This record gives sequence, structure tokens and C-alpha cells, in this order.
Amino acid sequence: MVDISKRRFFTRNQMDESTIRLPWLAEPERFIDLCTRCGKCAGNCETKIITKGDGGFPTVDFGVDECTFCYRCAEACPEPLFLSKEEKPWDAKATINGSCLANNNVECRSCGDTCDTMAITFKLEIGKVAQPNIDIDECTGCGACVSVCPTSSINVSNLQINGR
Repeated sequence: MVDISKRRFFTRNQMDESTIRLPWLAEPERFIDLCTRCGKCAGNCETKIITKGDGGFPTVDFGVDECTFCYRCAEACPEPLFLSKEEKPWDAKATINGSCLANNNVECRSCGDTCDTMAITFKLEIGKVAQPNIDIDECTGCGACVSVCPTSSINVSNLQINGR
């Protein structure tokens, strides 16, 4: 029996496109080639959400806190990885899965309460508690909603949502 997981050792590292790396990455597809894994971005992160991910490369952990878009990670990086602060930080968006308390008829609005852009709203429905709705155009992908969710039902990813 061949352990296929060890084959990755001999292949060029590929970045999972759904993984949130860092905001303002100039060339996400070249991130693994250019990042030296020095850790300066993590050490300067205002909310300490940048952690070592697969292969020691920096990744964002919204289970810790949110991204405030302070730009400290980009300023600390010695490599030419980042766009200017005036650019859009990323295409990350939040999604809510089926284990959400409100989707299971239990009153909870913790995600909406923490959403500064008010991208998460709640729609009243007959015979149910108010149901969450994410306005994808308003969502910045900051992740503020992730750590406050009591059922870990919110995910922020770079995946295209509804063909966008």
C-alpha cells in the first residue's frame, strides 16, 4: 500500500485557493515562491490572526479574531508580496452553513451584531426565528463573524460565490 500523502513532499507546493493567506497579496499564485516564512507579518499583526499554516506559510485564522485591514503585515514584509493599501485587500467572503442556530430555529444573531458593514442581516419568516442573510457585495471578508459564532457555522474563503 502506497501512502499518497507523502507524494506531496516531492511536488511543488500548491496553494489551496480557498485558503485565506493575507490581504493585499499581489500574486497569490506566486505566494509560495516568494514568501520566505520569516514570520514578520504574524509578529506585526494587530489582532494576531496570522498564524503558521501548511508548510510554515502564513495564513489567517479567523477563529482568533478579525482582520482590521491595518496593513501592518504588508509593511513588515521584506518581500515584494503586497499591493498598495489603496487596492482591494482580497476577494474573501463569508458563508453560513446549515449548522447555524438560526437555520435550526434557535434565536441567535451574534454574527450580525459584530458585522461592522452590516452585511449580515436577518429576515423575519413566519413560523421561524429570523434567518441570516449575507449581502456578498457588502461583505469585506474581515472574519469578525467567525469567532463569535457559537456553532462554528461561518466560513470565510476566497471561493467564488454564486458565479461572482
